[in-house]
Order: sequence, then C-alpha cells, then structure tokens
Amino acid sequence: MSVLSGKNVLLGISGGIAAYKSPNIVRAFIKEGANVKVVMTESAKDFVTPLSLSTVSNNPVYSTFKSEDEDGVWNNHVDLGLWCDFMIVCPATANTLFKMANGNCDNLLIAVYLSCKSKVFFAPAMDLDMYKHESTKKSISQLQSFGNVLIPPSVGELASGLVGEGRLPEPKEIIDFVIDHYSSQLPLKNKNVLITAGPTIEEIDPVRFISNHSTGKMGYSLAQEAINLGANVTLISGPSNINLSSNKIKLIKIKTSDEMLQKTLSFFDDSDIVIMSAAVSDYKPLEFSEKKLKKDNKELNVKFKKTKDILFELGKIKSNQFLVGFALENENELENAKKKIINKNLDLIVLNSLNDEGAGFGYDTNKVSVINSKNEVFNYDLKKKSAVAKDIFNHII
Repeated sequence: MSVLSGKNVLLGISGGIAAYKSPNIVRAFIKEGANVKVVMTESAKDFVTPLSLSTVSNNPVYSTFKSEDEDGVWNNHVDLGLWCDFMIVCPATANTLFKMANGNCDNLLIAVYLSCKSKVFFAPAMDLDMYKHESTKKSISQLQSFGNVLIPPSVGELASGLVGEGRLPEPKEIIDFVIDHYSSQLPLKNKNVLITAGPTIEEIDPVRFISNHSTGKMGYSLAQEAINLGANVTLISGPSNINLSSNKIKLIKIKTSDEMLQKTLSFFDDSDIVIMSAAVSDYKPLEFSEKKLKKDNKELNVKFKKTKDILFELGKIKSNQFLVGFALENENELENAKKKIINKNLDLIVLNSLNDEGAGFGYDTNKVSVINSKNEVFNYDLKKKSAVAKDIFNHII
C-alpha cells in the first residue's frame, strides 16, 4: 500500500505548456490509491481541457468561483482547501508563483491555495531565463519561507528550444518526490525489518512430506504494515499461495526449516526488527529416502528428530535487534508464552490460541494477546490480520 493511498489530493494547474502532462499526473496519483480533484486557471484551459481532467479524475474540475451552467452554483474555495490532505500546484508558472507569494487573489486557484490548511507542493515550469530571473527566485524563496515544498524543475529541452533548468519533471518523478517526502516522516524509515511467514515442509521421500496448516497470511500482513511504516522489508516465506501486495518487499522463498534457519541468520545482523511469525516444523525425518517408500506394509514407521529452534538461536546472538516471537498454544497458554519470552530472550511475544474460533491458520482474522518483556499482557478482540499487524507494530515502535 502506498503512503498516498486514501489521500485527498488537490491538483492546481496554471497556464503553461507543461499543463499537457496534467492528465498523466492525475492518473499517477490515482494509481497510488489517492483521490484527486483539480482546480485550474482559465489560461490552463488553452493547454488541457477540463473534460479530459474530469474524465481521468472522475471528479468535477473547478476553474471559476461559480459553475458555468445555468444554476450558477458557487464553487466553495474554502471547502476545496479543507478537503485535501495536500495541494500540489503543477505546473506553477511565474505568474502563479508571484500571486501565491504575494496573496494576489484574482482566480479560484489562488483562493483555494490561500484557504488550504494542509501541505502545499509547487512545481515551477517555465523557460530557462524566466526561471533564473530574480523575481522568480524571490517568489520561490518566499513560498518556501511559508512552509511550502518546492519540487525542483528538471534540466532538459524547453518549449523555446533552449536546453536548461525549468522543465516540469515527468509524472512519475513528481509522484516519487511526494512519496519520498511523506515516507521520510514515517516511523520506520531506513529501518530494516526481517519477517518470516508460512509453513516449512520436511521431506520424507521424493513424494511425501510433513508440514502444517499455516498459510502465511499473518506474516504477509506484517510485511505490508512494515512497508506502510516506511521500513525496508525482507520476508522469508515458506510455501504460500499469497501474492505480495507491494513490490517493495524483498521476498525469499524457502521450503525446509534448515533453509529458514540459514536465510534468517544471513539477514539477522543487519536487521533492526525481527518478527518470527512462521510456523516452523518442530520435527523432521531422521533420514530422507531417495526413493519413494513402497506401501508394502499396512504401517509406515518413520523416525523423526527435532529441528533447530530458530527463535532460540536468534535470542542467543541478538545484540540490538528487537526480537518478536509467536506462540500457538491450546493449554496453559499465557504461562507458556511468558516462559518463551525469558527462555528465548524475546522483546515481545504474540500469543495465538487454538481455542479461539476464527483465529489461527487459514483465517483472514486473528485474535491475539501481546506480551512484552515486562510481562505486561495486552488482549485484543478478533479482527482482520491487517489490523492485528497494526496492533503488533504499535508495541514495537
């Protein structure tokens, strides 16, 4: 999920040739999950039509203080300014920059800007000499002093045929700039989060194996929430049918508990937060049969040995990592979970109960208790695993 998902974006378009990029900017914001409304100056209509922008935004486009139909409905600039989570004036011509900097309110765009109480981005776009002119520099400096955020122009070929600074960045560059701005304020920005998810499988022969009912849903929800909080996420997953919801997650697929141990150890030292939500097999066959075992007898006897306790191994070597474990219990639940915190040197443990309907393997919901290293217990009602992930991270950050 993008940091822009669910955001209300107000795009202000002024009258410059770069306005032709506006429909693609609208599309790019919507692709990130944002809601977009457009306010434009009269001169901007010479470069892009309101109909085009209304079509791609799926919202009315505003350019005058009252609607142009017979009803003459007032376009409330105050409501527009309050509606948005942020405003972006793009492209911002030299004329519009001056009006914004000096409060010269002679059109709807400037009125909305002056009414806007949220963050305002502005992207200048003009010819090279206009951009370098002292009056333009003064407008930009004054706007920045008000707390507005400059999206710097690109260097490239301009409408005049000159090559230099003043070109409006491409839509993707603009969106990335805004995303980076908001991502930099997220609590886990530049933190490395390692998460394990899903089951492991332990092969008996080329055909048979033992495993468990884990689907990985909880771990994948945790990975997405870590991304939402700005982290760099590595997800080590056993076999799962879940598709990643973000291409920012580094996915490493494994099968066995030995592979899970090896991969987890390889990323552990560089991790700030480690969440072991995978359902790792406790036992594996003593020997692997290279050939399929024949069903000659009525009984098949296979000897098993314990696998390495990955969480215990991590607890022994952890330094500054915040280490989180999961416990699935069906008796003496709280007592057993508290013992694991001490025995495995954990900072937090998430307790699941096999006795709770709608919780555990395979469900989209979960019901957990979170226990910290101070033995404080926090009980949560049954809720979607995405919401459970938020609860867990609230105890970490």
